[in-house]
Amino acid sequence: MYEIYYFYRTIFRSIFALQFKITCDMKIFEKSSVRNLELKNRIVRSALWMCMADKDGHITPQLSNVYENLSKGGVGLIITGYAMVDPNDRPNPGMMGVYDDSFIDEHKQFVSKIHANNTAVALQLAYGGSQTNHPDFQDKVLFGPSAVTNRVTNITPKEMSKEDINHLIDSFARAAVRAQKAGYDAVELHAAHGYLLSQFLTPYCNRRQDEYGGGIHNRARIIYEVVAEIRKRTGDDFTIMVKMNHDDYMDAGEGLELDEAVEVARGLERAGVDMIEISAVNETSGKGVGPARTKIHKSELQSYFLEPTSRIADSVNIPVILMGGNRDFNRLQSILESSAIRYFSIARPLLCEPDLVNKWHEKPEYKPLCVSCNGCYRKGEVGCVLQEKRMQKAKN
Repeated sequence: MYEIYYFYRTIFRSIFALQFKITCDMKIFEKSSVRNLELKNRIVRSALWMCMADKDGHITPQLSNVYENLSKGGVGLIITGYAMVDPNDRPNPGMMGVYDDSFIDEHKQFVSKIHANNTAVALQLAYGGSQTNHPDFQDKVLFGPSAVTNRVTNITPKEMSKEDINHLIDSFARAAVRAQKAGYDAVELHAAHGYLLSQFLTPYCNRRQDEYGGGIHNRARIIYEVVAEIRKRTGDDFTIMVKMNHDDYMDAGEGLELDEAVEVARGLERAGVDMIEISAVNETSGKGVGPARTKIHKSELQSYFLEPTSRIADSVNIPVILMGGNRDFNRLQSILESSAIRYFSIARPLLCEPDLVNKWHEKPEYKPLCVSCNGCYRKGEVGCVLQEKRMQKAKN
């Protein structure tokens, strides 16, 4: 009798010890902080344009519901889709706005719904310049570092004067102050993918002969100055993030490359940035490539920006976020333990399964349903094709 008792007690203790070890080893779910920003885990929802705001950028119930569901799904930090800082520049229809004070109250309500689920939220700020797909802005006067025709949109921007640059810096800073007043935990500057701040980093787009052109820190100067102005106006307690490319993937001599990206990351740290998210691809290149790769059907194809992101993380003392094909929780756990990368951002899988992080917490070996088909965008709508097919099948 006693032998049976001790046998089962040993088994139960072993199971408990294993469960305890798994829980303790899941360092991704440890709490952390960045400046005064407290995060419940190291999973970030990367920004994704949802095309659900109204024509002026105001938040709709549909858009609010998307983010509320995300906040219930377990992610530590949500970065919103990009918000326009100037009403005269709109890279896409249906994007959020924060270009005047009329947006503050609605953003307060929006943020409070996310905070109610113990989730932090950052507002991404962007200016598109010549990279715009908005049908109403093809003939508008749009800014650029130089008057170089965009290979994709065929728009030739107005080369920015010093006055224009100061206006843009002020627009970003005012937008950040509005975000702070609305209760956002942080802002993220979109300086990747060929939007205006990214174009300043790109030699093909930036042919200036003044202090905003030439060497890499001159080309990054406008971003440093935006950061400095935001810090000046929001104070020491507000978190500032930047999304930037490690490589534009353009022809030799045309784009930003890794060595220079390392220098920009160091410059951003000196300027007062608290966290950097690393991406790639300048969509103005004309090569038809984007940052979201398809056919990520093997483990070795996942986390495809790992190597360059690791190099940047090794070069700075502020947290760096790895994005791009993050699909395997155990692999992310391994990256966290073996590199200087501190956070991991995900977009498409969370569009498919907003509760993915909760599923990983319960079952680390869970495989996301997202197949990286890039069927998220079609005819101005944003949503997961697989999810919609499942819902339709359930109705039938």
